[in-house]
Amino acid sequence: MCSRPEPREPLRHVAVIGGTHGNEMSGVYLAQYWLQAPGELQRPSFSAVPVLANPAATAACRRYVDCDLNRAFTSAFLTARVHPDDPYEAFDFVLDLHNTTASMGTCLIAESAHNIFAMHLCRHKLQSPELPCQVFLYQLPGEESYSVNSMAKSGLGLELGPQPQGVLWADLLVRMRALVATALDFIQLFNQGTAFPAFEMEAYRKVSSVDFPRTEAGDLAGNVHPQLQDQDFEPLRPGAPIFRMFSGKDMLYEGESTVYPVFINEAAYYEKDIAFLQTEKLMFSVPALPMLAP
Repeated sequence: MCSRPEPREPLRHVAVIGGTHGNEMSGVYLAQYWLQAPGELQRPSFSAVPVLANPAATAACRRYVDCDLNRAFTSAFLTARVHPDDPYEAFDFVLDLHNTTASMGTCLIAESAHNIFAMHLCRHKLQSPELPCQVFLYQLPGEESYSVNSMAKSGLGLELGPQPQGVLWADLLVRMRALVATALDFIQLFNQGTAFPAFEMEAYRKVSSVDFPRTEAGDLAGNVHPQLQDQDFEPLRPGAPIFRMFSGKDMLYEGESTVYPVFINEAAYYEKDIAFLQTEKLMFSVPALPMLAP
């Protein structure tokens, strides 16, 4: 699952998904609106389908009800043969909409740099000075859980924050709407046969997760340090404080190299025993996007 074949034909079946997590309100309300008025999702070369991914969680305004859909897909499921009775057609591209309580700003999330189409789409978005954003590569080798956009031939997640769970902020909804339009415009350009040359790209790749300090009973023994809070994508150097113990003592980062924390103090990650994710910043070459077959 680290590399996907690049599209050689126009992308005709596109899904824009909101409500994968039922309390991330920008995607929830945009999906609900587009289900009633899908016109702005349409382009001359394809039709985009709005999807409310988890109606039960949305109705309860909860992240999920039974399981977290965002990591519910395995290799066995994704590589299984399609059955004629399956209720959904395959999508060529999925755009999955999320909010985070962390200060991530605008973040584009892809499995890996091997998804060439997604990397070109990210670059297309990064060229807009009005919508500055970062690219996060989340898949580690050997991991057996994949996101909702793994259902498609290609996909990308949009993560906007900070926004509290169960709350809708106007500026983030407007930003998400604009990002969706930019992504759909890129697919339209691709379908028209636009050439996309090779380029160099900067992104942040997940290295590991860091738990909060805990007591022997497993309870929290401290919280994210004020100097780390809201510093997503900023360098964390050895010796810098990362937690403040309830005793008042500072806990320092003891790693040997500089890392770049993301999803710092994300509310949904408390149940996962994650205070933040450590990433490395990297530069890599992205090859030209193959031209469509004639």
